[in-house]
Amino acid sequence: MWWRDAVVYQIYPRSFQDSDGDGIGDLRGITQRLDHLSYLGVDALWLSPIYPSPLADFGYDVSDYTEVDPAFGSLEDLDELLRQAHARELKVLLDLIPSHTSIEHPWFREHPDRYIWSPVDGPPNNWKAAFGGPAWSRDERSGRWYLHTFYPEQPDLDWRNPEVVAAMQQVMRFWLDRGVDGFRVDALNVVMKDDRLRDDPPASWTSPLPLVGEAAELDHVYSGNRPEVVDVLTALREAAGGSMLVGEVYLPTSEYPRYLEHLDLVFGFELLFSAWDAELLRAAIGPAAELGRVAWVLSNHDFDRLATRLGPENIRAAALLLLTLPGTAFVYQGDEIGLPNGPGSDPPYDRAGRDRLRHPMQWDASPAGGFTTGRPWLAPIDPEVRNVEDQRSDPRSLLRFYGELIALRRELGGGFRLLPAEPGVIVFERGRHIVAVNTSNDEQPAPPGEIILATHAGRALPPHAGVIVRA
Repeated sequence: MWWRDAVVYQIYPRSFQDSDGDGIGDLRGITQRLDHLSYLGVDALWLSPIYPSPLADFGYDVSDYTEVDPAFGSLEDLDELLRQAHARELKVLLDLIPSHTSIEHPWFREHPDRYIWSPVDGPPNNWKAAFGGPAWSRDERSGRWYLHTFYPEQPDLDWRNPEVVAAMQQVMRFWLDRGVDGFRVDALNVVMKDDRLRDDPPASWTSPLPLVGEAAELDHVYSGNRPEVVDVLTALREAAGGSMLVGEVYLPTSEYPRYLEHLDLVFGFELLFSAWDAELLRAAIGPAAELGRVAWVLSNHDFDRLATRLGPENIRAAALLLLTLPGTAFVYQGDEIGLPNGPGSDPPYDRAGRDRLRHPMQWDASPAGGFTTGRPWLAPIDPEVRNVEDQRSDPRSLLRFYGELIALRRELGGGFRLLPAEPGVIVFERGRHIVAVNTSNDEQPAPPGEIILATHAGRALPPHAGVIVRA
């Protein structure tokens, strides 16, 4: 189980490295930069979608599950990426999107029974789309109403249809046969819906995870998180065999056990959305660590970057926390150099406003940050301020700190126990090591013992600081 205690590096292909000067990152560019991942010491990379797509949801609306979008290259380019990654002992994960396709996928016209349609002339219930508005739209060609949990251009698949099960299993086997090591599985909590299409009741509690607009007004007990999701998970595991499956389950940790019956890992989103407060961090980490097999994450392509959300003063302590927790950790490209949110684009590429999270990687201090020889699809944010080249040569840089943390996590040993601590400080035990992070505005005493790695110099624990000691 290579993924236990692994560090997985998330790559947003459009923004990692452009190899041909068209301003869009591609697979050959990723291959050219694999040495950066080896330098960091990560174990695997996860590629956000590389499939052909009309880009209504910037790749998460798939029009062909078994091809590579020409903007990113070819199947042969992916084969070469896999070969080069495996030669460096790096595993490769692809994004799998089983809940919906693009409306331009041939299935929508050629196999309409693979989708969920209203049994009446109009929306049959009150379900809301994740991005706002009703979850039902009228197909102008057929006149029928179809379900879309996300954008209208993303019709939902009907996993009660055996054809859908067989087709998606075939997709998985196609990529596994090419050498892919597993999948990050998108939006698993909404993949199965109520067969009677009953109304969702009004929201009766406040979720620890943010929802958008009208979707927050309902408890999504019929439009998602159905008991029957186990049938989907069983099918995914059957196709995956022993390959790694990590699920995006956008639910509180308490809902994870049924998903972990067939998945290897589930993302721990309560940590991602926790305020930088010791008590709230303890509340997010404790139940997830006790459950086990949670993939820890503090940043990704959908939500504010770590440096923006927590503030630049906390990025070292946040890295220390993330990379010392037990289990698997995911790092989003650019977090290792402290990349913040950018301005996005006007007009936006992504209509949900997520361009600001997806600016190109900054490799050097040149105007394009070494990302491209052409005009980048999004401008780099501040390559003259932060970039890989400069930070590699600076022993005190954030990049070097990430590398030290990743190397050190191999030595932490098993076990995990939250320890009593001063207000504003979170402290936990990993084997013979003690980790302490100060989220307060006051200096605190550091745990006794030999300092192995710290965000600061000295024996005390200043605000925004973290330390690892050997007890």
